[in-house]
Amino acid sequence: MFARLVYESFRRQKQRKLLAGAAITLGVAVTTAMIGVATDIGDKISRELRTVGANLVVTSSDQALDVKIGGVNLKPANDGGYLNEADLPKIKTMFWRNNIVGFAPMLPVTVSMAPALSSANGSPTVELVGTYFARSLRSGAENFVTGVRTTHPLWHVEGSWPDDGSRDILIGQRLAEKLDKKPSDLVHLDGSEYRVAGILSTSGPEDERMFAPLPVAQQLLHRPGAMQSVEVSAITKPEDDFARRDPTTLKGAVYDRWYCSPYATSIAYQLQEVIPNSRAEQIRQVAQNEGIVLSRIQGLMLLVALAALIAAALAVSSAMATAILERRGEVGLMRALGAGSFSVGAMFLTEDTLLALVGGSIGFAIGTGLAHQIGRKIFDQAIVVQPVLFPYILGMAVLVTFAGSALSIRKALRFDPVRVLRGDA
Repeated sequence: MFARLVYESFRRQKQRKLLAGAAITLGVAVTTAMIGVATDIGDKISRELRTVGANLVVTSSDQALDVKIGGVNLKPANDGGYLNEADLPKIKTMFWRNNIVGFAPMLPVTVSMAPALSSANGSPTVELVGTYFARSLRSGAENFVTGVRTTHPLWHVEGSWPDDGSRDILIGQRLAEKLDKKPSDLVHLDGSEYRVAGILSTSGPEDERMFAPLPVAQQLLHRPGAMQSVEVSAITKPEDDFARRDPTTLKGAVYDRWYCSPYATSIAYQLQEVIPNSRAEQIRQVAQNEGIVLSRIQGLMLLVALAALIAAALAVSSAMATAILERRGEVGLMRALGAGSFSVGAMFLTEDTLLALVGGSIGFAIGTGLAHQIGRKIFDQAIVVQPVLFPYILGMAVLVTFAGSALSIRKALRFDPVRVLRGDA
């Protein structure tokens, strides 16, 4: 009898049930999409922000140590202030090597322009930075290409990029305007001639510098194999309190958890392990911006999901209130025949549960497809909604349906059977 009453309810009130089911489906679809995007967005946001530039920098541990007495820097000038270029392939041997998007060594050198450009104050000097542009390296059995074209994809070059085996250079835009240089012109630096391959535009301090293949800077500095720093672009997860813990104080499983999490701090720690006499630090501005952007986007998506659930609950409340009002005669008859509040309430809650399960399942499927499309449109990558979310989404659909129909069911349980059957209520 109970099952027949539930069946007849769906058969006789198809429009009301469809309206409530559609509200649940839409609310669950939006919620599934937003939760799916929020839980899978971290790596994709990190990849997008890697277009801004490197987020880690590696320097010599000796270079990082400044000893000053009376304002005079007493740090000794020795080879300890430089890193060894031969150690760069070791970066691809660390635990989080697959999270390393790219890296670029940097070796700044102060050079003098041609005597013909000298003034009363002597030959003008400029800063030339040796680096990789798109250098092919090998680490074990793996070949990879890295350089500033990977770590700084927003750099714009008018002309062409220098080849890493050439003596061509890039000139920053503002510096090129001062020197009146354009692509294919020649520049004399410290008595040697170099060709301008392109004009670099970054809207930053790089526009005042020159960039050359790393061997050129090493030759000008008379330090073969040297580099002052390495800029590393790595995919990381935003920092939390655990990420900021000192690894030297961690032991056992706690240390393993910290070491095996792709925090900027743990990747920096591993960079120090593979590059001798080095000190790795995160570029705070980039790391902090990444965390802020991610938390705000996730917060916005969760707010949209909450709004969708509230809207679904209100729609269900409206549909159920009308449906129960139409069935007041049925409820009054059940009460007159001896049905208690539990039986009447169980009937409506069973109907709600069936609506929630069907609407929630359809909404989960639609939301999964919606999240996939959002990922394709925004990040050009599919966003995967984990199947483990399915039972939680169904539970959420049931709770929303119960919340929307609670007031209507409570009102139905208070119907006076005598007044209802006489038509007074």
